[in-house]
Amino acid sequence: MSRELIVIAKPQANFNISEKSVSPNNSEANSLLSVLSHEEVHIKPLFDDRQLEQVHSLSLESEKDIPNLSKYYKVTAPDEQLEELVKQLQHNSLIEDAYIKPAAELARLAVAPVIDSPPATPDFISRQGYLNAAPDGIDARHAWGFPGGKGAGIKVIDIEGAWQFSHEDLSANQGGLIGGTSQTDLGWRNHGTAVLGVISGDENTVGITGISPDATVQGISAFGQEQSTSKAIVQAATALSPGDIILLELHRPGPRFNFQSRPDQKGYIAIEWWQDDFDAIRFATARGIIVVEAAGNGAENLDDGIYNNLFNRNNRDSGTIVVGAGAPPPGTHGRDHGPDRSRLEFSNYGSIIDAQGWGREVTTTGYSDLHSGATEDTWYTDQFSGTSSASPIIVGTLACLQGILKARGQAPLTFTRTREILRNTGSSQQDAPTRPKTQSIGNRPNLKQLIDAIN
Repeated sequence: MSRELIVIAKPQANFNISEKSVSPNNSEANSLLSVLSHEEVHIKPLFDDRQLEQVHSLSLESEKDIPNLSKYYKVTAPDEQLEELVKQLQHNSLIEDAYIKPAAELARLAVAPVIDSPPATPDFISRQGYLNAAPDGIDARHAWGFPGGKGAGIKVIDIEGAWQFSHEDLSANQGGLIGGTSQTDLGWRNHGTAVLGVISGDENTVGITGISPDATVQGISAFGQEQSTSKAIVQAATALSPGDIILLELHRPGPRFNFQSRPDQKGYIAIEWWQDDFDAIRFATARGIIVVEAAGNGAENLDDGIYNNLFNRNNRDSGTIVVGAGAPPPGTHGRDHGPDRSRLEFSNYGSIIDAQGWGREVTTTGYSDLHSGATEDTWYTDQFSGTSSASPIIVGTLACLQGILKARGQAPLTFTRTREILRNTGSSQQDAPTRPKTQSIGNRPNLKQLIDAIN
């Protein structure tokens, strides 16, 4: 994925842009056209006609404030021209804003190399401490005792880059790729596979078991011709029903380091900071979809002034559930990452974050540091990490809750109610040296308390 130049037209300008033409014809339109006239510069609506029609239909049917996605355009040009184009576009009176989006990346940390393993896959559920009773885990087994408590009837769409859908522990309830083009890179594929295992790994006697093993999981890639993260979000929202869940497993380099990609991911932030992604999320949450978003691995205070209050929900609110990364119980897999539920050093923090999941030592499908076997279909890891491992833990938790409500014939949780019960229940964040609990990443969910809260 390369950098993207996004243009937001002023709604009151009442004009349309198509390739090499702007209407109506006036001086400002002609000025805009001159900026876009170079043969290597192309502009198109960011969202396709079908997506815009779906947004328009929702605006007619709903009393909610539905974002206007028709004002977004994408400019394709040589990368070295993007900064100059932004300057010129920002000075045109028909343009509300123009900005460059860095390439989206996975909110992941490094995983150990492949090890040799016997052909038969053992049962690793005893290593999935995040399933255990609170405070160590989220008490998934308590939820499993309720009708619908394994996520039955709930659909989850994971937005990232690639997945190994043929994995032996992802055969029961996965719907495959439904949008975008999967990346061929092994790192992307391992990551997506690990995410799906945490949420909906098959309930059997080998490998791992997902938090919500009866939930149906699918993938939409943010890559492909004419694809983008915001388009992927809108596509996911229209494929789901109220109460279903979208997971955003991506982050980007933010303004702290001038939007530059870094191997250590410092300064990376949640994707809703960019306005087209924010409005795409608003569309999804207006449809009643729960959107869970990785906070990012940038070690950033999202309340810092550098973010211009764009992570301040009193200023604007997309409706997301934002997830930070907390330390697992010391001694998990023989390692110690600090006090249980303390903020891990890489996790972003701030008032926008609603809950935390394990950000280290997550056992799931993919990567092969725990078990390799003959093919990728038998790979497992003990070291999935980052806000990337924390976020699917929250998704699995919410799928269990929504499944219980669906089995009862009750209305699903809204995003406002979801935030309320996540913040008012659970196992509290703990202090760590240099990482006090005032650097908020929220509580670790406790499904027993959450189920009591929805009774």
